[in-house]
Amino acid sequence: MLNKDIQINFAHQQWAHCETGVLSGLLSYHGLNISEALCFGIGSGLFFGYFPFIKVHGLPLITFRSSPGAIFKRVTRRLGIIVESRKFSNRETAMEALDRVLDQGIPVGLRTGMFWLPYFPSHFRFHFNAHNLIVFGREGSDYRISDPVLDEPVLCSRRDLSRARFAEGLLAPKGTMYYVAGIPTQVNLKQAILMGIREVCLTMLTPTIPLVGIWAIDHLADKIRAWPKRLGYDKSKLYLGHMIRMQEEIGTGGGGFRLIYAAFLQDASEVLTDKHLHDLSGKMTLIGDRWREFALHGARICKGRDNVENSYDILSDILHDCGHMEKEVLREIRKATS
Repeated sequence: MLNKDIQINFAHQQWAHCETGVLSGLLSYHGLNISEALCFGIGSGLFFGYFPFIKVHGLPLITFRSSPGAIFKRVTRRLGIIVESRKFSNRETAMEALDRVLDQGIPVGLRTGMFWLPYFPSHFRFHFNAHNLIVFGREGSDYRISDPVLDEPVLCSRRDLSRARFAEGLLAPKGTMYYVAGIPTQVNLKQAILMGIREVCLTMLTPTIPLVGIWAIDHLADKIRAWPKRLGYDKSKLYLGHMIRMQEEIGTGGGGFRLIYAAFLQDASEVLTDKHLHDLSGKMTLIGDRWREFALHGARICKGRDNVENSYDILSDILHDCGHMEKEVLREIRKATS
C-alpha cells in the first residue's frame, strides 16, 4: 500500500486550538466553511473544572475547556455531519486503516501523543495525549501532516506517527482516527449556535456538580489564597506552575479559550443578526485578558521575580475577578439568546 505517493489537495491553515482547527479544516475541505470560532462555540467548548481528586502527574486536574473530543461530537451532531471514527488495539492495523482512507483521497484526523511527534522541538514537547492533527497525503513511508499549531505542513515518518498514535498514559489515544463521511445539503447554523450557547450557560452558571463552572473558579481562588500556609512556598509554586501550564500551554488555555469564545460571539452576532452579542464579545475579550494577567503574575512568582508578601492573595483576587466577570457576561448572553 506504500508503493505510491498520495497527494490530497488540502489547504493547511494555522489555528488557535488543535481540535477546533482540525474540525474547521476537515469541514472546509468538504465544502462547509465554518470558522474555528464557530466550531468552538457550537461545540460548547467554554468550560472550567477543578478536580482535585483526579491527578495529572501527581497534581490536581484543572481544565478550561470541555473534555477532548466533546467539541467535535457536539458540532457534528448539531450540524448533522456524518463522521467515521475508529480506535485500534494494533499499531499496524491502525496504520493500514489510515492508508486505505488516504488512498480514497480523504484527509484524516488523528488524535496523538504530542510528546512523540518529532517535528516539534524537544523543548516544546510534553506528555499530552489529546493533540489532534490532519493527515492529508503520503510520500513513500512519510505522511504529510497539517498540524494546527504550525504555520506550514510537515512530514512525519510512519514509525513516529504510529508511536504518537499509541502513546500511553492519561487520555491514551489508542490509534484514534476520524474523517468526514457525509455533509448535509443544508445545515441549521442558527439553531446549532443557540444550542451551543445554551449548554455553556447551563454548565457554567448552574452546574450539576460544584466542581465545574463559576463555582469552581471561586472555589479554586479561595484554595490558592491558602496554598502558602497549607502547602509551603515550594509546593505552592509547583501547584501554581502546574495550573499555568494547564492554562497557557495545554490546549490553548484559559485566556486563549475565552478569546476564541469572544470571536465566536462576533461570528454568532452576524449569523443571528444580534448586535448585543457583538458587544458582549468585547467583554469576553476583557475576560481573556484578565486570565492572561493571572498567568503572567503567577509566572513571575514561579520564577522568583515577585517577592510581594501577599502575592497569592493578589492571584486569588484576580481569579475571583475572572469568575465574577464570566458570570456577569454569561448571564447577559443567556438573556440575549433566551
